[in-house]
Amino acid sequence: MTTTLFETDFPELTLVKRGKVRDMYDLGDAFLMVASDRISAFDVIMPNPIPGKGRILTQISLFWFEMMKDLVPNHLISSEIDDYPSSCKPYADQLAGRSMLVKKAEPLSIECVVRGYISGSGWKAYQDSGTVCGIQLPAGLRESDRLPEPIFTPSTKEELGLHDINIDFAEAANRIGLDLARRVRDLTLAIYQKGAEYADTKGIIIADTKFEFGLHGDELILIDEVLTPDSSRFWPKETYRPGGAQKSYDKQYLRDYLIALDWNKQPPAPSLPDKVIDDTHAKYLEALKQLTGEEYGIQGKRASPYAHRPIGSHFSNNNQGQC
Repeated sequence: MTTTLFETDFPELTLVKRGKVRDMYDLGDAFLMVASDRISAFDVIMPNPIPGKGRILTQISLFWFEMMKDLVPNHLISSEIDDYPSSCKPYADQLAGRSMLVKKAEPLSIECVVRGYISGSGWKAYQDSGTVCGIQLPAGLRESDRLPEPIFTPSTKEELGLHDINIDFAEAANRIGLDLARRVRDLTLAIYQKGAEYADTKGIIIADTKFEFGLHGDELILIDEVLTPDSSRFWPKETYRPGGAQKSYDKQYLRDYLIALDWNKQPPAPSLPDKVIDDTHAKYLEALKQLTGEEYGIQGKRASPYAHRPIGSHFSNNNQGQC
């Protein structure tokens, strides 16, 4: 039987936040981040989960965290249930494959978006003004064209249910400070470049993506998720044809389905048919297989090969049971 988790309910743990996908619990010295099977589109959570989606997102993020650790530190402490406090153990079956023990970081107040191709809201902005987030682009670009070089196009980070707003670099600097804005811009472009080059060897074009950064004390670290089908546009390289929308391994398929409906993009979202649920799951799973070579299933029967257990950063025994 396919297992799904729409939202967690862990009475012994302290729930801090329930986002569009992830539930965060305060464990005292760290957070427990759990990726549910919820899916959102147009900043609205759909009523139907995508079976196994949280596990797929977690495995992809763990893969990229490991790959990018030489570029930027991240918030991951461990994804091994054995490293979690004892009061988390009753929920081990639900946590397996879809959770991470992470450092407590203060998230920056902007989303760090990078675009290597012109699509989505960037394409709409370009059609209107020839610019994206204040960056002048060459005339005559077609939808889905590759840009001369990747561009940093930040956005605001709005509360659940509200739409993020694209901003220019000056506004990003105004919100988080010029020095920090420069640092996250450079890191965003570097992570994207490394990820896009790797994905290209696996037959995937990463058209655009967004990252989140936070401050752990004075240290700037990468947090949340990395280069997943939820946060990125993944296009199959073999079918890429600029001049229109592209086939994808991400939730653009879901967006396209919703756009065809008579829905105002406000809650409540319409119920999804089984075909859309199944096809969305298949696209996410294909992204995992293409990128990592793994066929990690949705049953969570085995530990991920990307479970990260850095030396010296295990949750200390002194904190066992503090949740």
